[in-house]
Amino acid sequence: MWGMFEDLARTAAAYRSAVDFAESRMEQELDKVLSDPRSRIGNTGDAARAAARARHGDLVDQARAALDRDLAQLAAEAEVVEPALPPAFADWSSPVWHAYRAPMEIPMALRLGNLHLPERPDLRIPMLVRLPLERGLWIDSGRSGTDSLADADQLRRLALDSAVAHTARLLASYPPGAFTVHVIDAAGTGTAAFAPLVSAGVLDGPPATGAAGVTAALTRLTQRVDLVQMAVRGGVADALPPDLDTGEQLLVVNDFPHGFDDRAVTQLRYLADEGPAVGVHLMMVADREDASEYGPLLDPLWRALLRVTPVPDDHLADPWVGHAWTYEPPMPPPGSQVLSHVLQRVGEARRTGSR
Repeated sequence: MWGMFEDLARTAAAYRSAVDFAESRMEQELDKVLSDPRSRIGNTGDAARAAARARHGDLVDQARAALDRDLAQLAAEAEVVEPALPPAFADWSSPVWHAYRAPMEIPMALRLGNLHLPERPDLRIPMLVRLPLERGLWIDSGRSGTDSLADADQLRRLALDSAVAHTARLLASYPPGAFTVHVIDAAGTGTAAFAPLVSAGVLDGPPATGAAGVTAALTRLTQRVDLVQMAVRGGVADALPPDLDTGEQLLVVNDFPHGFDDRAVTQLRYLADEGPAVGVHLMMVADREDASEYGPLLDPLWRALLRVTPVPDDHLADPWVGHAWTYEPPMPPPGSQVLSHVLQRVGEARRTGSR
């Protein structure tokens, strides 16, 4: 998948470079025609301009033909690769989810969505991130930076649905008991969205609500980070309390910063910075504008998280040529029950300890 991603990036870069060259060459030739008084008017000038445009057209056609050839090859590869992907890499529409069984080992990566370029929007490259997660996730529920026609309330609902889909995929990618999910929903606005997680019994406990719930959840996880850090640094990892859950932990925070005081914000920043190294990960559903009162104080928090959107948005760049890629969240097909089916299987595996 990484090779296809790189190939598409470089293929598009070569095409854009060729088109830019053709444009630049045509402009130079037209400028040369205009700079000569003898060729500005009459048949000579018209012929020179027509020849310049024809050469431009030939170069663009050659570049497009090369692009189409390479894109056809990549599309053929995708048609073979996509159906063969394991659950952690597969789209929710893949039949592999209907035969889902809890894995025995943690996969090397997880699909966070799809990426495409305007040259071939139907050719989508799976966006994979390594496991365990090296950065937390920020699902942006705001309107800034997106061209979506959805209103503010709809974007918030879509962001919550996206968070649940990401959480379900993470749970389904880990062996039973190796991944624990905590939810903070201070205002209770995500009750309906979190219902599939609650009914399947895959959460550590009910979503935390109110200021007291926020404090309790954050204190529990920051203490866990402190304990594990001290044990690792002291070389006494086997001295951790026997009741400590040593599996990976995910904290899903909805509607930040509602219900957060200054101490809670500090704890959240601490989890974002220090948590991933000791198996505590953060997923935030938030509109940055809602936290504008904190000003630059929260800039390190936003930078520490990988921003993804609940609607298609071209905010991600590749590491080779820096194209702006359109990101699409990995959502189940409309009307599909695959998410509920997988969560029920995950819940059963957690309760029985079997696959």
